[in-house]
Amino acid sequence: MFIVIDGLDASGKSTQALRLLKFFTAKGKTVCLRVHPSSDNFFGFKAKHFLYSRGKNAHFASAIFYMLDVIRSILVYAWRRYDHIIFVRYLMGTAYLPPPLHKIAYYFFAFIVPRSDVMFFLDIDPVEAYRRICQTREHREMFENLEELEKTREKGLYLALSGKWKIINAGKTKEEVAKDILKLLEVS
Repeated sequence: MFIVIDGLDASGKSTQALRLLKFFTAKGKTVCLRVHPSSDNFFGFKAKHFLYSRGKNAHFASAIFYMLDVIRSILVYAWRRYDHIIFVRYLMGTAYLPPPLHKIAYYFFAFIVPRSDVMFFLDIDPVEAYRRICQTREHREMFENLEELEKTREKGLYLALSGKWKIINAGKTKEEVAKDILKLLEVS
C-alpha cells in the first residue's frame, strides 16, 4: 500500500506518518517511510538549505530540489518490496509555487509519478499552523509565515479537491487525527 500524507507546515504530517509506521510495524508489516525534503541525499539537503533562504531564486530552487528529492525517493524506494510505503510530502509541494505554476506542476507530476488511492491532505487553519510553528521551531522556513500559509492552504485545498485526496481536519488532537486516518484506511 502506497500512502501519501501531505498538508501545510505544522499540520502534523510527520507525526501521523510516524504513528502509522508504529501501527503497521506492530502488526508485523514492513514499512518504508520517506519524509521530504529528506536528509539522506543531495537534493533533499539542497531543498532544505533553500527553504531557509529568501528571495525568488531561493523559492524556485527549493521547489526544484524538493521535486528532485521526491523523484529520487520514487526511483530508489518505490520498487522495493514493502507492505507499506509512506511518503510525507509528495505532490502538494507544488502548492508552494506561485499561481498558475502550482497547477501546471501539480498536474504534470501527477501524470508522471506513481499515484496512490490513499492520499491524505491534513487541512489546518493557517493561524493554528502558524501558532504551532512559533511554539515549536527556533528557525522558520521562507513559507512559515501567516501570509504564505494562507496562500499555500488555498492552493493546496484547490488541488486536493480536484484530485482523489482524503481531506482530514488536522486542527484536532493528534489522537483524533490518527483515528480519522485509520478509519479511512479501513484498518484496526
